[in-house]
Order: sequence, then C-alpha cells, then structure tokens
Amino acid sequence: MLLLGLAVLGLIASSPCTAAPVQDSLSTGSTRNKLLLISFDGFRWDYDRDVETPNLDKMAWDGVKALYATPAFLTITSPSHFTMLTGRYIENHGVIHNMWFNTTTQEKKQYYMTQFLSNYYLPTSKMSPVMWAKINFIQVEPHFYDHSNESEWRVNIDKVIDEWFHQQDLDFVSLYFGEPDLIGHTYGPDSPERKEMVRQVDRTVGYIRDKIQDHGLTDRLNVIMTADHGMTTVLRSGQVEEIILSKIPGFSFKDIQFQLLDYGPLGMLLPKEGMLEKVYQALKGSHPHLHVYKKEDMPERLHYSKHPRLLPIILIADPGYIVNGFFPVHFNKGEHGFDNEAMDMKAFFRAVGPDFQSDLMVGPFDLVDLYPLMCHLLGIKPEIHDGHLNKSKDMLVPQQPQEETMVVTPLQISFFVIVAITPLPHVSTFTAESCTVSGTREYQGKLQITICLSIYSLICRVNTTLMSRELGLESDITSSNEAPGQRVRGLTSWKIGQRLTGEKLRA
Repeated sequence: MLLLGLAVLGLIASSPCTAAPVQDSLSTGSTRNKLLLISFDGFRWDYDRDVETPNLDKMAWDGVKALYATPAFLTITSPSHFTMLTGRYIENHGVIHNMWFNTTTQEKKQYYMTQFLSNYYLPTSKMSPVMWAKINFIQVEPHFYDHSNESEWRVNIDKVIDEWFHQQDLDFVSLYFGEPDLIGHTYGPDSPERKEMVRQVDRTVGYIRDKIQDHGLTDRLNVIMTADHGMTTVLRSGQVEEIILSKIPGFSFKDIQFQLLDYGPLGMLLPKEGMLEKVYQALKGSHPHLHVYKKEDMPERLHYSKHPRLLPIILIADPGYIVNGFFPVHFNKGEHGFDNEAMDMKAFFRAVGPDFQSDLMVGPFDLVDLYPLMCHLLGIKPEIHDGHLNKSKDMLVPQQPQEETMVVTPLQISFFVIVAITPLPHVSTFTAESCTVSGTREYQGKLQITICLSIYSLICRVNTTLMSRELGLESDITSSNEAPGQRVRGLTSWKIGQRLTGEKLRA
C-alpha cells in the first residue's frame, strides 16, 4: 500500500490550531462523534438505478440519501474535492483545474506529475510567479497504477478503520477511490463495465460498514459518502460536428500566447497582447454547442470568473462535446467537466451514523454545503466559506430538549402540609366578585389561598437560588460550562489513487 504525506488541505488546512470546538443549536449531544468522508470518483447520482446495490440501499435505510448532490463548476476532480474540503467555490479557493500550468514557460503538468516534486509553483495568468502550494511527498504511486484493484481498496479500508480510527483514535479521515471514474471514461457511463464497477463499489460499501461494526464504531462514527462529479457519454465524429478550434474561420493559434485545450469540455486561452478582442470575436458563435466568454462575463451562477489564475477567454462545450485544439487527441467514451446544471454531472450522496436521521430521503443540495456540515459534526469553527449549514441540517437528528426533573424539597413538602390542614371554605365558589366582599368567610378563604400561593412562589424562588448555588451557578449570570477545546485529529486522502495521506488536525 502506498502512502503519501502532504500539507493537509481544506477542512483541516484553515488555522486548525485556533479552531476550538463549538456548540450550537443543532448540536446532537455533548460528545463529539468521529467522521469518515468517502469519495468515489465519478459516481453519478443515478448509477444505482440500473444495478442491484444492496449495501448502498441499506445505507440509505439506516441513514440519509439525497436525490443528488451538485458539484461546483468546474466539474472535474481536483477543483471539486477542494470545494468539498474548503466550502469555497472554485474562483475562491483557486484550484481552477486538474492541470498545473505556467503561462510563461508553456509548462503543463498533470497532478500525478507534480507529485514527484518537493515544491511546485503555479504562476497566475498575469505571469507573476506565486507559490500555489508546497507539498512534501513521502511515497508516491507508480506511473501506472491500478485504481480498480479491489484488494488494494480493502487494505486501505483496514488501515483507516482499524489503525487510524480504532487504534489511533482519530476524529476525521477522508478516503478516496478512483472508480467508477476511470471505467466511465474508458467504456462510457452506460457500459456493462461501468455497471460491474458499481457492483464492486457496493461490495466495498458493505465491507466498510462491516469493519466499522466489527471495531465497535457504529455508534461513534458518522460516514458521509459522495462523489466529485458525474459522467456523460461523449458524442463523436459521425454523430455530431466536433468542436475543433483550428478549423474555425478567423481563428489562429498565432494569436495565442498560451492555451489549455484538449482536456474535456472546457478550454482556456491567453491571447497575445492586443489580440483578445480578435480572438473572442472569431470564436463567439462559431459552433452551436460552444459557449465563449470573456472571463469577466462568465455566468455568475458558475462562480468561475474572479480568480487571477483563470485565463481571459473561457470556452465551455455543451454536454457530449469536447473542446479540441488542432485536432482530436482524446478518445474517451465518457467525460465530465460540463455545466454543473446538467443532470449527468450530479453526484450521489449517502450519510449514516449517530448524528444522522434514518430512512430519510432529502432533496438536492450543493457540495459546497458539505464543509459547514462536516465542521458542525466535528465541533470545530469553520473558516470563511460559501456554504450554508441550513441546507443540510434536516439530515441531522434533532436536538432533544433536556427533560426537566421536579425536585421536591422539605420546604415544598411543608407548603403542601400547610395547605392540607388549613380550612379553606367555599373554595369551589371563588370568583372575582367575591374578593370585594369584606369580612365574609368566603373572602377569608380566598385570602388564605392567595397567601398560600404567594408563599409557594417564594419557596420556589428560594429553592431555585439554593440549588443554583449548590451547582455553582448564579441565577442572573449566563455561564458556559463547555469543555475546553479537544484535539481534533484527522487524516485526508487525495487524488493520487486510493493511497491515503494524513496529518493531525489540532483544535
């Protein structure tokens, strides 16, 4: 099994040393439970509809199932996972693509290429070199790695459940699986191979839950299971007119300083100085299924325009189409990265554990809302984010109000004895008018009732004061007896196969 140590990102990257546990109105108890976040790359929201998935079904019965979850745009792996772990839209967290690139040197690197470097710098589109991230690698996966190896999946699951949660008593772990994304790319989302991979995922879900039960973690561990995006079928030549920029009249690569193309349905261009308008006008309206935007004109709902790393011209193809440069170079049968409103881009979602309701189906929600939910479950203060806890709070077990216990004290007993032995004539005929009659036995009786009730009220106040003092509380002071901040320790896995990475998270 290959492990990787890196700077922990997202949920456990934002000043964890100052993130003290918090308690709010949604808290389900004073004891914080553990959390396991699992991502099955490319598991579309409806993949369980054409395959028998008994373990995923049981997880829904025991917990929560969402109709679907909407990833942030751009719907590809690295940006989407960073959104899950930071609660920020992509234009805010800055991981704008799977490709790491340098507009000055024309250098482009896939994520798995950068893992062999101790430091890697990603300049902005303005070509001012700024450090994107510093990552220290301990071990890395080989160039050719089998992401679908079910035996290797179980080795990693055993490490997470047995060693990290059970033995090391960690609070948060995120676990990544590279399927069914790769199968979907290779064979297409409607292929028999994809269906068989979903069965493998379902077996793995059963294995995870069995391991949790075997280690006595069922009542202490919340499990959230989702995906970074969905998958759709690619339309090829012969079916449709493909998008090939080199064939568009009026467009020339001589006008381009840097291009990020041939990577699914999204492309970005950095025109040479003075060429932006020419390039934009040549591409705009050039293909019925190609949408061309100046960065600042991107639809606001996509949240993909404000970061300086985004290039001045952004190209987005309709579902099924690919943005090609000089000529087609990729021949995947399935693809993602499309508009996140497309149903094929939606992800599945399950959650189960002591803080989640059972047998509950909820409506769609955005994956940007996952971060505040996880922070709430872990009892840590979230950093600035774009999500909303109220979008997911209905999944949680409602807070049970504490039952009030009536304590009968000797003073109260004395009051009841006084009432029992005091003659109260004509109690049954007590009216407001009778209080105006002076000197009658009826009035005297009502007066005795009034006195007794006043005494009882005074006794209750005295009892409350005495009990508060015994408990160390003051009636006129609102005090907080929350336990001091506990250490929240966690590990995270990343898009470098199913290999896991970790670092402690301090609270």
